[in-house]
Amino acid sequence: MAVCGASLKYVIGLPRYRMRLFHKLYIGRKVQASLSLQSVHTRKISQPAAHWTNKPKMALTEDDTRKACFEPDEATKGFYFQQTMMRIKDPKESLEFYTKVMGMRLLKKMDFEAMKFSLYFLAYDDGKDIPDDEQKKTKYCFSQKATLELTHNWGTETDPEFSNYHNGNSEPRGFGHLGMVVPNVEDACKRFEELGVKFIKRPNDGKMKGLAFIQDPDGYWIEILNPLNMAGSL
Repeated sequence: MAVCGASLKYVIGLPRYRMRLFHKLYIGRKVQASLSLQSVHTRKISQPAAHWTNKPKMALTEDDTRKACFEPDEATKGFYFQQTMMRIKDPKESLEFYTKVMGMRLLKKMDFEAMKFSLYFLAYDDGKDIPDDEQKKTKYCFSQKATLELTHNWGTETDPEFSNYHNGNSEPRGFGHLGMVVPNVEDACKRFEELGVKFIKRPNDGKMKGLAFIQDPDGYWIEILNPLNMAGSL
């Protein structure tokens, strides 16, 4: 039996029956303390799980939503959404898809030799405003709203061990999709069908009518929508 130094001097010299009694009390308290501590740890682990399991699943109320949102701070004046970055396996396939199939235009290409990757910035732009001068083109590119930044890590397109990037729509879920507006969803989807684009959802599938989901070469989802359809279906 291990006894701390402070207690040992009071134990030495006691009769045997008192030694047995001390041993019984000491061990009993030690076991009881251990069990109590274990119980506390168990409660700490189990409580969050029970809390989340019993909590009903529901949307925020309109009041909670309103309280969670704030008017933009004056310090954020001039902020705007500029780009969404997605990693791609093969730049040839992705550039063909986003320019030929989706009608976007390449604004700027940037290569980083030391780090072995390239960036491709695309947007819905008529092209006449894109400068020829590379420095001015860079400034123009990063001044546009809602651009798509495709990142290519060199070698992924020929690497037999590289399968694909996670598109966010299988576990663990994260990123969902891009959204592209078209004048007519049915007409756009008919053209996509002719071009061999892969569909996740066609306009009349499921409960939400009038919108579609397609996939790009890397499997990222793209929602195809029209504002009038959305106003009528939601």
